[in-house]
Amino acid sequence: MFQSIKSRDGRILDVLVAGDTESKTALVCHHGTPSDASIWSDWHQDALENNLLLVAISRPGYGLSDRSSGRTISTVAADVEDALDNLGADKFLTVGWSGGGPHALACGALIPERCKAVSSLAGVGPYGRPDLDFLEGMGPENVEEFGIALQGEAPLRIWMEEHADAYRTISDNELASALGGLVPEVDVIALNEQGLASVWASSMRRCFTNGWDGWIDDNLAFCSEWGFEPSQITVPVTIWQGDLDLMVPFSHGEWLLKHIPTAKPRLEKGHGHLSLVADRRQAIIDDLISNL
Repeated sequence: MFQSIKSRDGRILDVLVAGDTESKTALVCHHGTPSDASIWSDWHQDALENNLLLVAISRPGYGLSDRSSGRTISTVAADVEDALDNLGADKFLTVGWSGGGPHALACGALIPERCKAVSSLAGVGPYGRPDLDFLEGMGPENVEEFGIALQGEAPLRIWMEEHADAYRTISDNELASALGGLVPEVDVIALNEQGLASVWASSMRRCFTNGWDGWIDDNLAFCSEWGFEPSQITVPVTIWQGDLDLMVPFSHGEWLLKHIPTAKPRLEKGHGHLSLVADRRQAIIDDLISNL
């Protein structure tokens, strides 16, 4: 299911390929932070039933993907094009969860001739905008992490050495406790009773195969300019957001709706960062498919 695909600048991309492998239309999935492409492996059947080629790329520095130091959110578009060209897919729908949200939006902004629709699932908004308090409403762990990221790579790497190593061997039943103040009760239920802990913990263990570079570079990219403006997106966008989310607060979804002219809301009351995807997965897929 995993393939190593070479990017245009010679890097190796760690790519999950599943679903309908004969299809010319792809479902491109962008993982959260930290994570890797394997977190989308259980979407294989959904893609297959809808005649979609499932493509998920571990962002540079995660899993077996080579690092791309200094990457921005916008650089994901070239990697997606390289993967799709290699796999023979002409067009695609794209979905991004959490830290993957801006990367999905980048595809809609930068390759609209191939990207037919975007879904942002609890996707993070841009840092440094006057009408978005980026940290307000986040759990204490995220506030600490981004506070360090704003100081630059060197302090962030020291922080990673102190905080990230446990995730390399984390067990499924340890995940909810490790996430601490980032998961409200509804998300704990999604982890422990709806099966998310197994797939997410497995992805955590795999994503750090070669160290913390992916997580470091994601955080630095979130604290920098994205490389495109959400206002330039012309393809259909759906913003999914739960009001109990402590990883990416509700205000981020509201900001994206305000600044993306083609966006429509799916603001889900009573949902957190994880329960949103666990409970609304079929609706998310149906909404994307409606754009083909």
